[in-house]
Amino acid sequence: MCETKNLCLWLVQLVYILGLLGFCLWLAVHPRSPDYTIIKFSVPLTNHNNGSSHGRIEYELDIKNPNRDSCILYDDTFLTFYYGEDKVGNKTIPCFYQGKNREKSEIHRLSDQMDVETRLWTDLRKAIMNASAELRVDLSTKIVYYTWGIKSKQHGINREGKIRIGKDGMLLNNKEVKLRHASKKWKL
Repeated sequence: MCETKNLCLWLVQLVYILGLLGFCLWLAVHPRSPDYTIIKFSVPLTNHNNGSSHGRIEYELDIKNPNRDSCILYDDTFLTFYYGEDKVGNKTIPCFYQGKNREKSEIHRLSDQMDVETRLWTDLRKAIMNASAELRVDLSTKIVYYTWGIKSKQHGINREGKIRIGKDGMLLNNKEVKLRHASKKWKL
């Protein structure tokens, strides 16, 4: 009877230790999601013609890989800006590969511009000139992680953020906008 209790206790301890080691290994290998930050944003308001019916948005987006042991392959990334419920413009960032960096996080910086929908340009320009305006940005893509030569399944990424624009057409208070997980609460 005593030997059976010792054997059962030994097996329970072994399963506990193996489970703890497995959990620690999973934490070490499990990749984290990339960070998306809009570091510069501007809406040039004056193009020598205040009554211009056409405008553009200029932005700079940082995509940071926080994983020291995982590379990331990004599918096409769709970036859309909204003013209220109306789409101001959208941009497709072509697929790219982001390597790992053991010393610091790997950052992919993208500077680009997009044309503003003509019918919204006047309203957006008036809102910015009167005080400030707020745009919403949505980002969606699919990624695949490569960790120690092992390819993961495809993961969908949806992020969103609010961009506050001052009277000068730039980010209000020069604050970077970190894109967060998209809220499912307001999606239709």
